[in-house]
Amino acid sequence: MANHVYSVSEIVGSSPEGIEDAVNNAVAQANKTLRHLDWFEVTQVRGHIADGKVADWQVGIKLGFRLES
Repeated sequence: MANHVYSVSEIVGSSPEGIEDAVNNAVAQANKTLRHLDWFEVTQVRGHIADGKVADWQVGIKLGFRLES
């Protein structure tokens, strides 16, 4: 990662399956429109409750993508 310059974008992913799936969903969707994705950082974890149970997980993530030269 030497001598690279990055832009950072913040997005939220969700999944009823868990935190890892929520991250994977967010990264997969971002990968459709952003090039040179190199890293992510989980900044928030939260969930949606329905009928007294966890219905969905949400994660806020920062994505780092390399700027083109």
